[in-house]
Amino acid sequence: MIQRFLNYIEIRTKIASLLPFLLGLTYVLYAYQQINILNTLLFLTSMLSFDMATTALNNYIDVKTNGKLLDFSQKTAKQILYFLLFLATLLGLVLVFYTGVIVLALGVLCFGVGIFYTFGPVPISRMPLGEIFSGVFMGLFIPFLVVFINAPDESLIYVTFTNWLLQVSFNTLDLLKLGVVTIPAITGIANIMLANNICDLDDDVKVNRFTLPYYTGVKNALNIFAALYYLGFAAIIIMVLFGLMPIYGLIAIVGLIPIQRNIFKFRKQQSKTNTFPLSVQNLVILLGRVDQVIILQDSV
Repeated sequence: MIQRFLNYIEIRTKIASLLPFLLGLTYVLYAYQQINILNTLLFLTSMLSFDMATTALNNYIDVKTNGKLLDFSQKTAKQILYFLLFLATLLGLVLVFYTGVIVLALGVLCFGVGIFYTFGPVPISRMPLGEIFSGVFMGLFIPFLVVFINAPDESLIYVTFTNWLLQVSFNTLDLLKLGVVTIPAITGIANIMLANNICDLDDDVKVNRFTLPYYTGVKNALNIFAALYYLGFAAIIIMVLFGLMPIYGLIAIVGLIPIQRNIFKFRKQQSKTNTFPLSVQNLVILLGRVDQVIILQDSV
């Protein structure tokens, strides 16, 4: 039963949520030297529940579109999906109670994108936008929310309402710093989606799913795949140049060596079984290096 559930929600893919979460956690400990354990646990559980729910929804819908077999009956699969959505929503609302309207607004936005990624008349996953949405909403919004719910008030975005005047203020410098730090996460997660779409191109076309590789062609998609990793490492150099990381942060560039090997392997063969996992491996290498430098910087 447990193994079937883990297969249904594709537990192995949850690393794409956990790594940006850990990136946000290490950054907030470095930048603000504090953490709210209750807020963090509420967010982590809600985030994982919703991630599992969207995967379950995707698998459930695939039953109708391409005849994919489920690990459960459709009734049980639907009940699991509803429970995960309920749990994610409930814990998210509790988190909003403790944190405020900014988390509510971003939470609603993320929930909406997650649901309509695979559901609706024109799902995002059937358009050449999946890489952008997955990269931004997982690579940027997850670390941002982790930092926001733990950082002191007025650190990133804050709202005031006095005398019927609503004012939203932005700490531009801190937002820019966090934005640059999340670039490796954005590019790494976008590449997981891109690698998946490249490997599934022929099968996707058969079910009228026209993703980015369909429009660019496989050769150009592979060039984009490589360029996104280079952009992630360029962001690390920018962090060092602007003082967001110490000079020894350049050691993270060493991670480009195994990632470059994986890029070559993926260029030679695009296989869901054999080479797609390299994109997940690359994300672990890329974010692992960034996390290590932030932790080292915090300890110095």
